[in-house]
Amino acid sequence: MTVTIRPITPADKAAWDLLYQGYAAFYGVEQTPQMRETVWGWLHDHTHEVNGFVAEAGGKLIGLTHYRPFASPLAANMRGFLDDLYVDPGARGSGAAQALIDAVSEVGREKGWALIRWITADDNYRARSLYDRTATRTQWITYDKKL
Repeated sequence: MTVTIRPITPADKAAWDLLYQGYAAFYGVEQTPQMRETVWGWLHDHTHEVNGFVAEAGGKLIGLTHYRPFASPLAANMRGFLDDLYVDPGARGSGAAQALIDAVSEVGREKGWALIRWITADDNYRARSLYDRTATRTQWITYDKKL
């Protein structure tokens, strides 16, 4: 299977929507059509920080990733955050996830970012096996405080 990585385009909306629903379901996150519409709008607003790529094989979208820059004051540099990474279950093992990470990494190099950061669930063992080969697992524990 040949996988192509490219920026998300307006023509991708229906396929992207299905993939993003799959991503939310995988993590057990309740998501409404309006929430997806908001993210879709961000992806096509050139003044918004969120950007994205899709993975395509055989004329069909099989994966997605969203990413954005963030400042690290302590290190006095810019970095990238890979917010979402999802590959359709039927396309896992195709190399799409690695190719999506590589595409975000290339953006980071072009923009002079010091690193790309992402998080995943502790029990996401299949993805973690890729991540452990691709990046360095950190010692940091993440906290969320709802507002």
